[in-house]
Order: sequence, then structure tokens, then C-alpha cells
Amino acid sequence: MTVRILGTGSCLPETVVTNDFLSGIMDTSDEWIASRTGIRERHLVKEETTAQMAAEAAKRALEDAGAEASDIDLIIVGTITSDHVTPSAACEVQDIIGAENAIAFDISGACSGFMFSLHTAYAYMQAGMSKKALVLGAESLSRIMDWNDRSTCVLFGDGAGAVVLGADATGLLAFDQGTDGARGKVLTCPGRLNNNPLVQQGLQQGYVQMDGQEVYKFAVSTVPASIQKVLKKANVRTEDIKYFLLHQANIRIIQSVAKRLKVSEDKFPLALDHCGNMSAASVPVLLDEVNKKGMLKRGDKVILAGFGAGLSWGTALLEW
Repeated sequence: MTVRILGTGSCLPETVVTNDFLSGIMDTSDEWIASRTGIRERHLVKEETTAQMAAEAAKRALEDAGAEASDIDLIIVGTITSDHVTPSAACEVQDIIGAENAIAFDISGACSGFMFSLHTAYAYMQAGMSKKALVLGAESLSRIMDWNDRSTCVLFGDGAGAVVLGADATGLLAFDQGTDGARGKVLTCPGRLNNNPLVQQGLQQGYVQMDGQEVYKFAVSTVPASIQKVLKKANVRTEDIKYFLLHQANIRIIQSVAKRLKVSEDKFPLALDHCGNMSAASVPVLLDEVNKKGMLKRGDKVILAGFGAGLSWGTALLEW
């Protein structure tokens, strides 16, 4: 037995922010952003919170799976933008959806957060510690952006995606994941500074800082290698994969991965153009879109891959 995705769900904030809107508040343009990133618009939170979006995505995933919240015994949320230091986003989701039988916790893996959460849930279930799990990626990244840094803030969006996992004869076939903390400084977001009776620094807000070129170099080399590893583990050929659902960081990264794998870009569905980079939410939101469009049939083999801050990466091969 293994673990299969039984249902998917997603939730995006109501407010859509286009490149043209951003060009009215900073020195940029739709042509500049779209040509370099593939992004034309993104959804940004206004009234919504990370937990509220995650809970709505969870409800939709449960409905898609034909499951009840009371069936869930494990909730893991991949996020770096939970609404509180504590309680965790996962605990808030548990409360909102009424999953009283679940244990709940967050994983801070940034753009790999959903993949790390998926792998962790798989391990719990294989160890007999969970029977039905809810795994989410949810982010309100607009809260940690410096909106004066036009090279970075235009890339990101907010949203949440979820999957329900259950035991089955087929499903998740192979994983690969890793981190390279030595290169982590190329993508950072500072936390609160020490502010206590011994050190007086005041409360300061930290924002995302990124060396885009270094992140690009990391992604285009690491992601294809990780995909090849999971294919080898499962003895599956590249040509047997129906779709490659990658973290939606930048269209040029996705194109480079496709080229290195010698796979048509048609096998790389996109949500980047209308969602931007949603960090941990990118992969589950894209998976839900592909699922809801009826693009997946039972038995299709699919690659999921997240990569980014840490630096970190996580890849899974699954049979739908």
C-alpha cells in the first residue's frame, strides 16, 4: 500500500492586481514584468488571512475527495506567512473546518513547503500514525514584500492549495528532497530582532530579499537532477510522465528545466501568468487547477516539484 491524493482544492484572494496596476505605483511595466517572468497578474490579500484561505482550500479538497473533516487525523500546512507566531496556521485550519480528530502543525519550507509537508504526511501514514491527512500550502506573501523593491515584489502573489491523502494500492511512488543551507543567504526574510532588557533595538519589520540570478542558477541545475532521481527510483521513463507541475517561480526557470529534460513545454502547465509566485501554495494551486480542468485521468503519472528558499527542493512522482 502507498498513499494517494484523493482530492484537491484551492483558494485565491478576491483582489486581482495586474502589472498595469503596479506600473502606476512604481517604475515598471507590463512588458518588463511579463517578458522576464511570465507573470501578468497576481491575487493579493485584502480582508483575507492565510488561515482563512487555507481553510477554504481544505473544505474544497474534502468535498472533492468525498471526505468529512472528522475523517482527517493529520493536518500539515506548509507556510512562511502564518497569521500568528502561535497558534500555527494548521491549528487555525483545524478549528475553522472542525477537524477535531486531527493533530495539526506547520512546516516552514518556503517554496518547498508543500512538498516537504507532503513527504512528512506520507511518512506518518506509512508508519501507521495517520490514516487520512490534509496537506496544504498557504501564503500571504504580500505581507512580507518591500513594495519599494520593484525587482522582487512584482513576482509574488497570495493563495492556498490543499490535498486530501488516503491509503491506496497506488499513488505516491517516489520522493527526493534536499537542502543547501550554505547558499541560503541568496533568498532571505529577516525575523524580529532581539529586543529585551539587555538589547534595545525596537520592533523592526523584515522583508524578502533575493538574488534572482543565484536562485535561477540553483533551480535550473537542481530541479532536473531531482526529477531524474525520482524517475530512477521508480523505474519510470521521462516520456511516461503526463505532466510536470513545478513551483511557479519564473517562466524562464520552467523553460530551462523542460529543455534540460528534453521534454516539450506543453507538459508543463502554468498558473504563473495569473497567480505569480505563491511560494508553498504554488504547487497545490496548480495541481487543483489541472485537476478541476479534467486534465488528469486515473493512472496518469505526474511529477510535482517545489524549490527555493533554504535553499531547498522537493520532488514527488505520483500515479493519479
